[in-house]
Amino acid sequence: MKYIGLDLGSVTCGVAASDTGFICHSVDTIRFKPDDYDTCLDKLLILLEKEKPDLIVLGLPLKNNDRIGERAEICLEFGRVLEIESGIPVKMWDERFTTKESEEILLEADVSRKKRKKVIDRMAAMTILQSYLDSGENRKGV
Repeated sequence: MKYIGLDLGSVTCGVAASDTGFICHSVDTIRFKPDDYDTCLDKLLILLEKEKPDLIVLGLPLKNNDRIGERAEICLEFGRVLEIESGIPVKMWDERFTTKESEEILLEADVSRKKRKKVIDRMAAMTILQSYLDSGENRKGV
């Protein structure tokens, strides 16, 4: 199976992929105007047509108390529309702390602030997808 991981923000969407179901890699950062999720969706559908994944793992930014806030509602709605428009199943995945984890990894690697800003969304998408793959969810029922 092929997997795509997404980190949806208000102006960017980080994209990662896994062809093996064990390790993922960075694919792209989709940029769009603030809260213009229609443009993001259009660009993402083009990318999905090229990548042809079997499953999309979309980060769900839950609050620390496990509640669903405004950002999570946006992601849930985006995931519903994405699944309908693409015909590809979308799995929502807890993404709390993934951007922070990604930033720490880049800091440890001594990546400059300018370069970190360019790759942080893809890195967060990789962290989301890798977390899903490491959980074994993708191997249940196999």
